[in-house]
Amino acid sequence: MKKIATLLLMFIVFSASAQTVVKQDAGIKQMVDEVSSKNIEAIVRKLVSFKTRHTLSDTTSKTTGIGAARNWVKAEYERYAAASNGRMKVEFDAFVQPQGRRLTKATPMKNVLAILKGTDTADHRIYIISGHYDSRATKAMDSASFAPGAVDDASGTAVSMELARVMSKRSFPATIIFMAVVGEEQGLYGSANVAKRAKAEGWQVDAVLNNDIVGNTYGMETGLKDNRSVRVFSDGVPTAATEKEIAALKSLGGENDGTSRQLARYVKETGERYVDQLDVKLIYRTDRYLRGGDHLPFLEQGFAAVRVTEMNEDFNRQHKDVRKENGIEYGDLPDFADYDYIQKVARMNLSVLANLALATAQPRNVGIITSDLTNKTKLKWDAPKGKAPAGYYVLMRETISPYWEKKFFVTDTKAKLGYSKDNYLFAVQAVDAAGHESLPVVPKPVS
Repeated sequence: MKKIATLLLMFIVFSASAQTVVKQDAGIKQMVDEVSSKNIEAIVRKLVSFKTRHTLSDTTSKTTGIGAARNWVKAEYERYAAASNGRMKVEFDAFVQPQGRRLTKATPMKNVLAILKGTDTADHRIYIISGHYDSRATKAMDSASFAPGAVDDASGTAVSMELARVMSKRSFPATIIFMAVVGEEQGLYGSANVAKRAKAEGWQVDAVLNNDIVGNTYGMETGLKDNRSVRVFSDGVPTAATEKEIAALKSLGGENDGTSRQLARYVKETGERYVDQLDVKLIYRTDRYLRGGDHLPFLEQGFAAVRVTEMNEDFNRQHKDVRKENGIEYGDLPDFADYDYIQKVARMNLSVLANLALATAQPRNVGIITSDLTNKTKLKWDAPKGKAPAGYYVLMRETISPYWEKKFFVTDTKAKLGYSKDNYLFAVQAVDAAGHESLPVVPKPVS
């Protein structure tokens, strides 16, 4: 065990602003390298070829409309599943959405789910990656006009699909679901159906990565070109928190430490570990200003979820009829997407999913002992269910810091630190012998 502890500590490096881990898992790095920009571009262009993927468009044509698009997505997932030795199952998540916002009548809808079952039958953790495959033109109810939707959101769908292709060949203790959801432009209907189903059926969803608009690197309004930055939006106070839970967070100074905010920090640390020339920007908002996406229904059901989005959105492309006016081209066409950038975002997502699905589960019942007045901090916790970890990291940062600044490795289920809980924030994560880390768990006061 001492050798393991030494190995784990060897690859921790600290900087003034954020922690960098220089050791990579060779298997994960190989998967990261397999993510192909050419495959991603082929997926995006194929989705654009259906002319429109509006949720209310044709469902019977084999070449045009939402029906043809979802059938092709499902067939592609099934093609990837052939390499999984029966571990990946592909299905339509079909439902009828009642008449409502942007729906003039009750409408049958279908999400596409590729479920890579975990190899450990006692491990019920589920990790989800999602993009929405529907598209729209200028008018939200226009189901006939050309609506290519290359970046919004064939790019996010391509991320989910390309990761399914690469990861279907590997085994993970936990389950990963690769999703292409429908109805986002009409009201987040597809993701809402999966989130409600997950809650009703008791899925243990530990994290949701929603990739929506991840293909553009040039901001026409600003003139900025940025092919290395990606935004991760997360809520600090959980969306589904009760008034009592919110009051407790306020009393402990935990408004910046909800489960989704911990997931966002994990995305930054892990993504930057595996992907060169990548800056993950943590945005302390649930989504863009007064806007929303497919991670919101999961937040409403109490799951940890984040939105991944490009740094500079081009609003001449989004939700615009394809045309040229005064020398300016409008419309979300595939020639304007940056496929090397989408590849980079996809690799970031893969590194996060693989590390989480390979890691042991989170420590349980993490607490700060408050029975004594002291300038030191005592923590205790229970081992995670299932496979035992090699040890634990106790994470620490100043209250004004956005990132975890220090990690203390311990093999016991308790720790005593010479730092005051009045002045610092703490969390605990499990780590295995290969260095795969669970999501951090923020402690609650215990006696």
